[in-house]
Amino acid sequence: MKKGFYTIMSAQFFSSLADNALFVAAVELLRTSGQPEWQRAALVPMFALFYVVLAPFVGAFADAVPKGRVMFVANLVKVVGCMMMLFGSHPLISYAIVGLGAAAYSPAKYGILTELLPPSQLVKANGWIEGLTIGSIILGVVLGGQLVSVNLTERLTDFRLMTAASSLDSIGGAVLFAVLAVAAPLYQCAEFITSLTMPDASIIDVAIVALALLYVVAAVFNLYIPRTEAPLQPFAHSVPGLVRDFSRCNSRLWGDKLGQISLATTTLFWGVSGNLRYIVLAWGAAALGYGTTQASSLVGVVAIGTAFGAILASVRMRLDQATSVIPLGIAMGVLIIAMNFIDNVWVAAPFLIALGGLGGFLVVPMNALLQHRGHNLMGAGRSIAVQNFNEQACILGLGAFYTGMTRFGLSAFGAITIFGILVAGVMWLIQRWHRDNRVRHRAEVDRLLDIARRDPH
Repeated sequence: MKKGFYTIMSAQFFSSLADNALFVAAVELLRTSGQPEWQRAALVPMFALFYVVLAPFVGAFADAVPKGRVMFVANLVKVVGCMMMLFGSHPLISYAIVGLGAAAYSPAKYGILTELLPPSQLVKANGWIEGLTIGSIILGVVLGGQLVSVNLTERLTDFRLMTAASSLDSIGGAVLFAVLAVAAPLYQCAEFITSLTMPDASIIDVAIVALALLYVVAAVFNLYIPRTEAPLQPFAHSVPGLVRDFSRCNSRLWGDKLGQISLATTTLFWGVSGNLRYIVLAWGAAALGYGTTQASSLVGVVAIGTAFGAILASVRMRLDQATSVIPLGIAMGVLIIAMNFIDNVWVAAPFLIALGGLGGFLVVPMNALLQHRGHNLMGAGRSIAVQNFNEQACILGLGAFYTGMTRFGLSAFGAITIFGILVAGVMWLIQRWHRDNRVRHRAEVDRLLDIARRDPH
């Protein structure tokens, strides 16, 4: 891997870690201020809002400006969202602004991979970056849970920290200990800053300042991302022109006989995964009687399986083999439904690790294939913007559905059942779709697979 790749990974890890830790802080802020549960569930679709609204513009922007600079500005927007939440803006609005930064960040983050690396390294690169991204999603939830814990200050200075970590199962203890090792200096630095500026700051206020510092760390890494030799593409200044251009790109990717399969798979995967982040918190409370901090710690064990699955896929899978992982999506749907029958943490931990492993092995080759087809059909930034639009629209739609059902009394168990059936059923339809393409459009599919198989570099 080229040197700049590891800088991109570092920036992505810290930015995504803060995104997801802030999600937990916002959940706790809404809970402690007495807001109804539907507002907590609405955090997920609010984060996705600007991905959908700005999709025609952020991809073109990422192709017109050096991508490291785009990522730097996007992280500064996320800091603004943190500050809004800190100084009294409604958490839903503040988290939407963070989503605005994430919407601008993503096309540049993924687009630069296709500019920096040859096609032969795309699956491996996606294995690492998706492993880190999904790991940071889960670890970020754990970090957020620890930062809003009322016992955090004592735990950070307690020499019995190792004993506390080992009281969980070995994997959960290792995850918790690693998160607390990150939380300790972060929290203490944030506590010092808030003591100077906000003498009456609450635990959640300190947590938000700590996460703003994480975004600053990510922004510093962005400054060291190298400029690639890929030519910048002109940015159309006409809004109707940008919308038409985006619509054409979206149609081209959905019309591609391999692009449509990979796009459908990743759209469903992220649509469900994005909402399961909150649903698992609700499930931890309903099935195990856990609070926010405990439930977020339990969610953290998924990172082990997801990272392992992603890395294994990066080693074992080739770009032209990506569609062979579709049956794993059906298996994921079945496992999601099986969560309803778990009421013991010792069963839940290895189960969630297995679930994460399937997800990591599924999404890495599919994401790499999607990037490959998008890069061949249009600019890297535009193709990622199309991908984000579809995936975040799915998150937004499913999140709005879950939020609405929560207002009418849908339980966590009911949501898990619906989402599991959706995953298994739609993945089965995608599998049938691909099989039909192999029959009806065999020559075209074989030609596209041959392009994926060849390495021009």
